[in-house]
Amino acid sequence: MKMTMTQKILAAHVGVKAVSPGQFIEADLDMVLANDITGPVAIREFEKMNRKRVFDPEKIALVPDHFTPNKDIKAAEQAKELREFAKAQKIVNYFEVGEMGIEHALLPEKGLVVAGDVVIGADSHTCTYGALGAFSTGIGSTDMAAGMATGKAWFRVPSAIRFELIGKPDKWISGKDIILHIIGKIGVDGALYKSMEFTGSGLKYLTMDDRFTMANMAIEAGAKNGIFEVDERTREYMKAHKSKTIKKRSRVFAADADAEYEETFQIDLSKIRPTISFPHLPDNTKTIDKVGNIKIDQVVIGSCTNGRLDDMAIAAKILKGKKVAPGVRCIVIPATQQIYLDCVKLGYAEIFVKSGSVFSTPTCGPCLGGHMGILASGEKAVSTTNRNFVGRMGHITSEIYLASPAVAAASAIKGKLTDPAKLGS
Repeated sequence: MKMTMTQKILAAHVGVKAVSPGQFIEADLDMVLANDITGPVAIREFEKMNRKRVFDPEKIALVPDHFTPNKDIKAAEQAKELREFAKAQKIVNYFEVGEMGIEHALLPEKGLVVAGDVVIGADSHTCTYGALGAFSTGIGSTDMAAGMATGKAWFRVPSAIRFELIGKPDKWISGKDIILHIIGKIGVDGALYKSMEFTGSGLKYLTMDDRFTMANMAIEAGAKNGIFEVDERTREYMKAHKSKTIKKRSRVFAADADAEYEETFQIDLSKIRPTISFPHLPDNTKTIDKVGNIKIDQVVIGSCTNGRLDDMAIAAKILKGKKVAPGVRCIVIPATQQIYLDCVKLGYAEIFVKSGSVFSTPTCGPCLGGHMGILASGEKAVSTTNRNFVGRMGHITSEIYLASPAVAAASAIKGKLTDPAKLGS
């Protein structure tokens, strides 16, 4: 039987030659992930199982990142619970404030996920690691607990949609514009429990950071996972980001030439314009030419979607020598401590501060309406985050416009949704 990338990875982790869409399987896990919100719930369920030890302390990662640095007593208690469990279980990959980062940027940076892995995480954006050619997906805290105990998880093998990327994107077009374009095209349930598999000649124009962004938002189309073909750029990234704590071995799986897909979409990257997702769903998209005069109160540049170094570089290039518009709050959040340090070394931090922006330590903070940028009633924000649901970043009457770092930075300068190519006008 001919299989897609995802199906081949799952078959290998079950120990069989082939799996088929719709089949229920139990697969071995290479990494199990949780954060300070979902982790404590999973820990309590783990303890109910009367298991004394986790299946493998090297294959679990715990990252307090959502309400960190702790915003209140409850957040502090949650982080404490995670910390004490990590210590008791001798969890190797525990990353506390000072060395932490936003989990989905931190794990690839630390080399904890490689091509061919099967990864589950008690966070919906665990699908990010598909950029590396891994099968990764979000699960609930109960499944997380079972994964920590047994090293296995059950799945229904997903069918797949193929996205053939062709053409070369224009300046200022990034992975965020591409994935918003795709979600706008197929809808928030257009890939429900399916694998979104990205291939084509246009891949060579996408950086790893572009790919992480696109895989990250596969869940916003309802997908079980998003996954990219492994190429030389992927291999170079994995070579440059080898784990210093555990041994990892990548395995590259390629879809069979006659693999079956439910649908195939050809996406011409040269025709994509800066794309914005209007409230209150990610598929409510418009190109920058059609947004009208939308004045804003806040800009957030960061998150597990767009807090990587490429994103910081784009924002810095646009903000350099300019000022954030009066009345606009611009918050820049690098996704890891290393990216924060790189921003300092490269002069980006100075650019952000001189522009009138806030430059923050890594945190998920404002993305989920946690802290570091809550919206008041009626306020509008342009954000490089991944969701714009009602009340997602604050008051239920606030509005979130999802955009790329380029659009976000340009909008911060003008005080309204702005095409970065037209900043001079």
